[in-house]
Amino acid sequence: MIEVKSLCKSFEDKEILKDINCVFENGKTNLIIGQSGSGKTVLMKCIVGLFRPTSGEVLYDSRDLVTMNKQEWILLRREMGMLFQSAALFDSMTVLENVMFPLDMFSKDSYKDRVKRAQFCLERVNLLEAQNKLPDEISGGMQKRAAIARAIALKPKYLFCDEPNSGLDPKTSLVIDELIHDITKEFNMTTIINTHDMNSVMGIGDNILFIYEGRKEWQGNKSQIMDSTNERLNSFIFASDLFRKVKEANH
Repeated sequence: MIEVKSLCKSFEDKEILKDINCVFENGKTNLIIGQSGSGKTVLMKCIVGLFRPTSGEVLYDSRDLVTMNKQEWILLRREMGMLFQSAALFDSMTVLENVMFPLDMFSKDSYKDRVKRAQFCLERVNLLEAQNKLPDEISGGMQKRAAIARAIALKPKYLFCDEPNSGLDPKTSLVIDELIHDITKEFNMTTIINTHDMNSVMGIGDNILFIYEGRKEWQGNKSQIMDSTNERLNSFIFASDLFRKVKEANH
């Protein structure tokens, strides 16, 4: 579980995040949503330690990231998995070598065991047959699956995904969403996803945080969204005709 308490972040005189309080739970896909410029990316970067909050706490199972020393931060970093907006695979490495990269860096296991772990992760994302291919030899969706396999290679407790469906077609996006959701439950990870994709919100939104102008505007799940009376949330979620018609059909 990750808890954010009274978190504020300013750059010079501009306050970007204003007193954010929220909880991201184990075994659930926790989504951060909001308009461009709302502060959700800054919030994600504060949570993973790329930005230092101006004030407040970021608690990883009661351990405060903000007050950690360098050694504590390094240990925590090894408990994190990252899925970037672009798959960020190394072009010169095979798919298997890409998944093995964090294992080669941080694991003390034998080479044989590292290969076995990487192949297990590739099999889990249904990509074992592509293990010897280079990234430019596989599709964008397959690259994202390879990146997921790499992100879970070190058995992380916390998984962070930045716009995981960026650049993917709707069908492939659904596959990626379901894969992240299933892996989160299977390994009981605390998964936080930064997304603009309303299909993701309605499909895998176990816990949704809506940020508006740097403040926590609303928090709930995908079912509660359909009954929300928050005008700012409704304006954001139901901006498209499709989702507006879905809401109207349910009332």
